[in-house]
Amino acid sequence: MFRGAQTVNLDGKGRIAIPTRYRPEIMAENQGRMVCTADINQPCLLLYPLNEWEKVEQMLCGLSSFDPLQRRIQRVMLGYATECELDASGRILLSNPLRQHAKLEKNIMLVGQLNKFEIWSEAEWQAQIEEDIAIGSGEEFAKSEALKDLSF
Repeated sequence: MFRGAQTVNLDGKGRIAIPTRYRPEIMAENQGRMVCTADINQPCLLLYPLNEWEKVEQMLCGLSSFDPLQRRIQRVMLGYATECELDASGRILLSNPLRQHAKLEKNIMLVGQLNKFEIWSEAEWQAQIEEDIAIGSGEEFAKSEALKDLSF
């Protein structure tokens, strides 16, 4: 389970270090293999352990390649999907097209989403989280049927 948001550095070769607390689980369940792809809705990346990505991949393969919208989702998510393997230092390499999609520079945010990570540029993350908080305190949140019983 991946939780929390952390600032990590992107090195000159395009690698990021996965926090040490997550490495044993990734190694044990996935032999250090992960898949990174572009998020279809946000300027960020989605980083899945291989076993979780395979579930997503099956759903994507179940979409119709004849429906233009479904085909677009397949094209982006499958087209950008890149296998990554933890190296001996616990780092993964993010491909140049993926880094460009998410506008990644040196300081990035690695955000746990339970079964995956989101990878954001620090500036894009700050803007997105401010927007999310503003929406969360507005009328849209209150009108959502799915969220009406959510309490903290």
